[in-house]
Amino acid sequence: MELATTPGKLLRFDRKNLSDSKLLELYEGLLIPRRIEEKMLILLRQGRISKWFSGWGQEAISVGAVQALQADEFILPMHRNLGIFTGRNVPLDKLFAQFQGKKSGFTKGRDRSFHFGSSEHHIVGMISHLGPQLAIADGIALANKLSKEKKVTLVFSGDGASSEGDFHEGLNVAAVWKLPVIFVIEHNGYGLSTPNREQFAFKNFTDKGPGYGIETVRIEGNNILDVYQTISKLAADIRKKPRPVLIEAVTFRMRGHEEASGTKYVPKQLMEEWAKLDPLETYESYLESIGVLDEKKKDQLNKRVRKAITEAWEKAFAEEPISPVMEEEILGVYAPFEQKTISPTSDKVSERRFVDAISDGLRQSMEKYPNLVLMGQDIGEYGGVFKITDGFVKQFGEDRVRNTPLCESAIIGAGLGLSVKGFKAMVEMQFADFVSVGFNQIVNNLAKIHYRWGQNADVVVRMPTGAGVAAGPFHSQSNEAWFFHTPGLKIVYPSNPYDAKGLLNAAIEDPNPYLYFEHKALYRSLNAEIPDEYYTVEVGKAQLVNEGDQVSIITYGMGVHWAKKAVTEMGVSADILDLRTLLPWERKAVSETVKKTGKAIFLQEDCLTGGIGAEICAWISENCFEFLDAPLMREGSLDTPVPFAPNLEKQFLPEKRFREKLRKLIEY
Repeated sequence: MELATTPGKLLRFDRKNLSDSKLLELYEGLLIPRRIEEKMLILLRQGRISKWFSGWGQEAISVGAVQALQADEFILPMHRNLGIFTGRNVPLDKLFAQFQGKKSGFTKGRDRSFHFGSSEHHIVGMISHLGPQLAIADGIALANKLSKEKKVTLVFSGDGASSEGDFHEGLNVAAVWKLPVIFVIEHNGYGLSTPNREQFAFKNFTDKGPGYGIETVRIEGNNILDVYQTISKLAADIRKKPRPVLIEAVTFRMRGHEEASGTKYVPKQLMEEWAKLDPLETYESYLESIGVLDEKKKDQLNKRVRKAITEAWEKAFAEEPISPVMEEEILGVYAPFEQKTISPTSDKVSERRFVDAISDGLRQSMEKYPNLVLMGQDIGEYGGVFKITDGFVKQFGEDRVRNTPLCESAIIGAGLGLSVKGFKAMVEMQFADFVSVGFNQIVNNLAKIHYRWGQNADVVVRMPTGAGVAAGPFHSQSNEAWFFHTPGLKIVYPSNPYDAKGLLNAAIEDPNPYLYFEHKALYRSLNAEIPDEYYTVEVGKAQLVNEGDQVSIITYGMGVHWAKKAVTEMGVSADILDLRTLLPWERKAVSETVKKTGKAIFLQEDCLTGGIGAEICAWISENCFEFLDAPLMREGSLDTPVPFAPNLEKQFLPEKRFREKLRKLIEY
């Protein structure tokens, strides 16, 4: 059977060797999301759901893809992939509860519509930023490859999302690492209202494949048989010969990006042409023409589907609105984990530089956790720019110590994908400054994923940070405050070799996402005797590194050393509290030292405005005001970028100004 498609094209259904039962299974697969769509559009007009992203006209891509994959192969859908969820037999009542923001939904009312995943159904939910999904798929595929599972991962992207940098990074990493991923691009002509001619200058996505060194295939996205047969064949081949493939599925959505946006921007003729190519109606006509489907069977299927949808909706609608429980919300931010601090089993110690302590911890964690994978630029044979992973490839192999392309976002996302499959990941930023390229993955994926749908992010991002080495604005920033504001992250910042090793081990143990800051100027300037064996330091516990009664200095990182030097040279009797963990920071320790001395100053290397000191000083003012004998004070670096010239950098840093302010505080 043939139908006219876009001018000069034909839509041809060819069953090949598919059985009647399989043809009907595909038909029912199309029928369920279409009937749900009809129901949701009515409910939207009635005000019983708040928003709807329609996949009307694109259902064949989702249904064909989900049926082509094995049930335990991961799929990463987008807005218009309802057929993925129904195709994986997600309970409809739970799905509808999700759409209504009910407690029994997958996100417990914490996120909307299709922004959820389900490990049980091997689905990883999207975030609104779209592009990051591709990197997560890379990580899942990498886990499959490392585990020698002959599995495929499939991830969706719209043509609009292909303009994002994450699209390029995701494809590039998959190509370089030969990952078993199928990238399905739903080419429907528009990114919301923006036509493709304003999105990109090429005509077909098949033109992009050669640039990445990967195969590309173009299919008729409205032809359920073309979608199913093509993906089935490719998936079977990829399981034998792992590699990425890009599929361009040409289609059209018949409704707005979401219902409120409408379709007035679409030429009427274009809508009419594509209406003739409705994936359900055309396939239904084909099945009738070959005698596989008749009116009786069609009526039976429709009644059964509508009955299931109605019953599931009524069950979900009957559920009471959420009664907020504050403790539940707070506890939902992190994956459950109770740290049990590990002490070394022998007294054997060795002199270690700060940089060696980090290397020791990383090596011993690699030995402790065979599922730990390290990723970063130049960390392989080269050993990293600071030589922290020197010799690791020889000991652990290239599979676990992975040189990466220059693509911070994709590698952080791949770390999350590894976590989905039960691996641990350590991602090294060559310099903390470069994390800005991966910012979205950290603050919107790693930090929020457990709160949203219960998936933990077992990823540690190592961040060589700080100034004082004349490296200029892009290799010297203190950017811990960028992340301090983000619930769901944990942040540690050691000031000495002992804590450097112990906190790194602790971060890797914890199944939650960590940012581990390590000051470059301390790497080879600071030595200490530390245990040879594996041990951990308690996360969330500050340490009093100096005791006195005149003033409390609250600080972390390099600030600890500036403070120690200042009180010694100035003859000040001071408590120096090293926070060590910045998120969550220890309120008890801060309160105790402030109440003891009655005077407090916060010292940070970061720029003064909007830094961590501002938050902690605000907390002290709110909770310890009656114990203060002087104004709270702060000192930090100038509110400028980090300058390059040594004299300018020295002026930028707060060490001298801190001493002046410390003296002023003591004399108050």
